[in-house]
Amino acid sequence: MNSQTDSSIVRRLRGAGRLLEVGIGDRTGVAAGLVDAGADVRATDVHPVSVPDGVRFRVEDVTTVDEPDAFHRVDVVYALNCPPELHRPIADLAERVGATFVFTTLGYDEPSIPVEREQLGGGDAPG
Repeated sequence: MNSQTDSSIVRRLRGAGRLLEVGIGDRTGVAAGLVDAGADVRATDVHPVSVPDGVRFRVEDVTTVDEPDAFHRVDVVYALNCPPELHRPIADLAERVGATFVFTTLGYDEPSIPVEREQLGGGDAPG
C-alpha cells in the first residue's frame, strides 16, 4: 500500500472515534494516521508486531473470538488487503459489537460477502 492510498483511507475513516484494525502486520501507516487524527485505534494480528505509539495491540485470531470484550467495542472494524476467507468472520465480529466493517482486498479478490463498493483516491475500494 502506498502513502497516497493510506492517506485516502485515513480521510475516509478519521470521523470514527474508535477503530479496530484486523491483521495490521507491518502496514501501520493507516493506524498511525488515524491516531494522528485523534482516533482511538486498536489493532490485532495473529503474530506479535510493532505498532505505532497510541495504538493498542493484541495478538489475536479474530476467527476464534467467542465473546467480544471492551477491546472490540468500536465504531469501525477495518482490514487492509483482507483475504476473502476472513471477510465473513470479521463482518460477524463487527456486527456483534455494532460496528461498521470496512475493508480493502488485494485487488484481484472479489468480496465474499455482500458489499457496497466505494472508490477512494489512490485506487483501493473498501468493501
